Formats: sequence, structure tokens, C-alpha cells
Amino acid sequence: MTAQPRTDIVVRPVRDVDAEALGRVHATCWHETYDHLISEAALKAVSPRRMAELWTHWASQGEDYRMHAALVDGEIVGFVGSGPARDDDAPRARELYFIYLLDAFHGTGIGQQLFDAAVDAEEGAYLWVADDNPRAHRFYTRNGFTLDGASHVEPFLGEELTEVRFVR
Repeated sequence: MTAQPRTDIVVRPVRDVDAEALGRVHATCWHETYDHLISEAALKAVSPRRMAELWTHWASQGEDYRMHAALVDGEIVGFVGSGPARDDDAPRARELYFIYLLDAFHGTGIGQQLFDAAVDAEEGAYLWVADDNPRAHRFYTRNGFTLDGASHVEPFLGEELTEVRFVR
């Protein structure tokens, strides 16, 4: 079967009504992204309903926060969020909190559109990403980020995930 061209791509701010769809996509992305880093049992605990509850909160953040969703043919396929730095030793004022895109849409340019919606072209920013996520590392490097040597172990779904910091 030949893949159909994806022409109807929209990246727009997250809305309250998106919470349920974002919860589903978020849960799926975590399964796709972390299946080699976190146990299957921990990932099974990720529920679309719980993720939707988080999105209800995130969607109501102030204007310092940039939360966007990517839609293909009207369906949410990814999302991004950035805002004020949360770390005491933050190297930049803006932190990219997360960017996730369903595996089926990797390599389509949608991830770049999401990134551009959350971080201005020349804006300094930083982010934490799983140490063992080479695809994400390549993406951030292409966008002018470099590892700064910082790392930490983050509690994640009742387990631990080693994250490294990229800065631009």
C-alpha cells in the first residue's frame, strides 16, 4: 500500500477541548519512545485519561507558556510545550519541556514545525532528554543545541530515566 501524501497539517495552540485527544497521543508516544528504557509494566500504567488530566492543567497556563498541537487531517498527532525555566541552575530562561510526535509521522517535518512553534528561531533555550534517545539528540543538534555535560536521574513512572541537558 502506498502512503497517502499528508497535505493538511496544522500546528496551533492547544485548546481545552484537546485534552482527551492529547492524552491519547501522549500515552501512545510514551509507549513508542520509552519502550526500550522503561519496563512494560510501568508503561502499562500510563493511561490516556491521566494524561488528559495533565493536559487540562497545561492548556490553562499563562502566556509565558507555548503549548501547541500538530494536527493532520484534523487529528492530533503530536504536541510541544515550552515555558519559563524550572531548574535553579537553568542555563537559559526558556525550557523546552517536551515535544512528542507519533512514530508514523517522524521524518515528515511536523516535528520541526512543532519545535518552531515553541522556541523562536534565535532564542536561547535548554531541554532535558533521555540519554538513550539518539533520534531526539540528532534533532536537537540540527536545531543548534549542544550537550552541556549536565545529566541527572529522573524518576519516571516509578522507575528511573537518565537525562542529559542540551543548550542553545
